[in-house]
Amino acid sequence: MGTFAVPEIDYTRYTNRQLAAVPLAVLAFALLVLLGGYVVYGTPVELGMDFAGGTELTIETTSSEAEIEAAFSEEPESVQSVQATENQYLVQFAPTDADVQSEAESNLDPVSGNDQVVQLSAETSASFGAAAQQTALLGLGAAFVGMSVIAFVLFRTFVPSIAIVISAFSDLVIPLAFMNVLGIPLSLGTVAGLLLIVGYSVDSDILLNNHILRRSGDFYESTHRAMRTGITMTVTSMAAMLVMAVAAWALGVELLLSIGLILTVGLAADLMNTYLLNLSLLRWYKFEGVAR
Repeated sequence: MGTFAVPEIDYTRYTNRQLAAVPLAVLAFALLVLLGGYVVYGTPVELGMDFAGGTELTIETTSSEAEIEAAFSEEPESVQSVQATENQYLVQFAPTDADVQSEAESNLDPVSGNDQVVQLSAETSASFGAAAQQTALLGLGAAFVGMSVIAFVLFRTFVPSIAIVISAFSDLVIPLAFMNVLGIPLSLGTVAGLLLIVGYSVDSDILLNNHILRRSGDFYESTHRAMRTGITMTVTSMAAMLVMAVAAWALGVELLLSIGLILTVGLAADLMNTYLLNLSLLRWYKFEGVAR
């Protein structure tokens, strides 16, 4: 059985600016993507039905996707086939007064042996979606503030604490930008994935800070000890999320596919930010800053 060996990186070959340059450039690009999303959608990330409101129909029909789109007086936001079930589709609409369920029954051909086209209908009002959006944003904000407070309480010095906060902020922004690039809307499920990223980011950053600032040993020796634990945990988690994403894709479970992809990107961003950005700030603090 093979083992995963964490390589020992010679950080002395790189300046602090060189270490921080890549994660800061990726963060800047991610912020630009979110800015572009705000211009296009009116929000940094496209809102899903949970937050924007609308109607979702699960239908079974022998009609093609083009015929499904043409069957309604209101153009669907999306038409997605369910890979696990033949002739089944998820059709989503923005908030509308049209009776889309009746239109589906009238204009689409049912599967042989099934009299009904619409198998399931779910509707979210715009007002409920706005309230859910506000609650989700409050939850993300509370998680981020709580994480920041914990960092400052644990280390009680500015640079190590702000390093954790900056890294966690970047870990959150990069998956949000990735969602915009792939067209993954923000929903209650994807918010849960983002909250997991915040928690994981804090864990890996505190692990690194604790090894360097509170345990005995040379700076680079302490760094490698932290990396052996942190990178092993993160890579293992990334592999699990990729397996979940592939399984969800095969079964046509779009939400789990989205969460798996978001967590994989977030964990990859956490590796970069922890062992480049956070580490560069800690090294500056230890050798050039107030800890000198």
